[in-house]
Amino acid sequence: MNWSSSPGAFHRISRHTHLALCLAVMLAGCTVGPKYKRPAAEVPAEYKEAGDWKTAQPNDQNLGGSWWEIFQDPQLNNLEEQINVSNQNLKAAEAVYTQSRALLRYDRAAFYPSISGGASATRNRISSNRPPSLINDGRTYNDYQIPLELSYELDVWGRVRKTVEAQRGQAQASAADLATVNLSLHAQLAMFYFQARSLDAEEQLLNSTVEQDEQALELTESRFKGGIASEVEVQQASTQLETTRAQAIDVDVARAQFEHAIATLIGKPASSFTLPPLPLTSPPPAIPPQLPSELLERRPDIAAAERRMASANAQIGVAKAAYYPTFSLNAVGGFESGVITTLLSGPSIFWSAGPSAVAPIFDAGRRRAGLDQAVAAYDETVANYRQTVLSGFQQVEDNLAALRILEKEADTQQRAVVASQKSLDLSLTRYRGGITSYLEVTTAQSAALVNEVTAVNILGRRLTSAVLLMQALGGGWDRSALPEHPECCGRLSSNSK
Repeated sequence: MNWSSSPGAFHRISRHTHLALCLAVMLAGCTVGPKYKRPAAEVPAEYKEAGDWKTAQPNDQNLGGSWWEIFQDPQLNNLEEQINVSNQNLKAAEAVYTQSRALLRYDRAAFYPSISGGASATRNRISSNRPPSLINDGRTYNDYQIPLELSYELDVWGRVRKTVEAQRGQAQASAADLATVNLSLHAQLAMFYFQARSLDAEEQLLNSTVEQDEQALELTESRFKGGIASEVEVQQASTQLETTRAQAIDVDVARAQFEHAIATLIGKPASSFTLPPLPLTSPPPAIPPQLPSELLERRPDIAAAERRMASANAQIGVAKAAYYPTFSLNAVGGFESGVITTLLSGPSIFWSAGPSAVAPIFDAGRRRAGLDQAVAAYDETVANYRQTVLSGFQQVEDNLAALRILEKEADTQQRAVVASQKSLDLSLTRYRGGITSYLEVTTAQSAALVNEVTAVNILGRRLTSAVLLMQALGGGWDRSALPEHPECCGRLSSNSK
């Protein structure tokens, strides 16, 4: 039909389309599905293992995104900064986040009409044997077309809005996952670093003991030559020396592995990275834990679990919207002519437009199954969220307890170190005076070395527990770092990861 010759038909169709649009606007508020509300999770009033720990105050040292700076170690700070630049696992997590943002933009496109166009040129011949009611003169003709098509689904029941809401929750969860990976990598590097430094301290102690054992062997050999000591005592001193040397060499195995692990974390080949030795000397800093209720806002894994709940809740709305009719507006228009020279002229215009509706009638329970699956998926995310919260509190309590207990153990062990060293000094004095055999000296040497190594290991465990506590508290992360509109956001800053 030529619209220019039928203005009445055009106005009638336009009137119907206008009525359909008005109806769609009135129904636009009919979004189906439950409104999201974060489920409650059991939160204790205080930490059981807090002991003398004080609650963090606004004036406490700010952990910020670079939480590792609380240890005041320039070498550690330098290594930690390299993770944000070169770590490949972090780059992979960033790529996943970018994918989530792209999927959100993809879903948001459904808010707008879809317009497509094309062009075609065909030559046709009609069969002469077609039924008599149709043209059957065997003519051949050309057909040139430039069609444009518009389609738009009216979001009457909120299916598109709920789909976007679900994907927004997934994108925000992905942002929190990125922050979780970032926090985990920085904590892992700090633990490897302090474990390497603990081995440096142990090796330093063993090397110092080797020097003492060498002096003891020289003394024993001198006494043997003077006829005061027996050859058995010389061999005992030699055995003690070589045993300590072997222990010092053995430390290098684990130390090299930690060095290689650090190299991988900062994105460097293990063969091209060297970590200078730096023995541990200082205890861990005081770390004031936040209130337990703040843990829900400060841990990115808890935030990710909560955002996945919101996404699953929106998916219930998508499943419910499938029960209702789908309303669409469709329009087709363009130019068509059998002669290319008249293709773009007014009489070559064609168009059609109007609303359509599709209502489900029977699907053998498919929609019901989809809704049941969406509800069960939401229940799963609720359980996962609550379990993540419980695990978070467990990790905080574990490391608070570890720091409290290890501090007491360190004090006790230090007394054992002092006592064993005094025992060794007395045994050496007795041996030099000929009062006792060298067996008493070797026994005292072994006890002193064991106690000193144990003290070093306890110090390393205390620093590792401090790192784990920082990780359990979420580092310097905060839920406010989550992008409110991930479809508009770029790459997260290193402090918000």
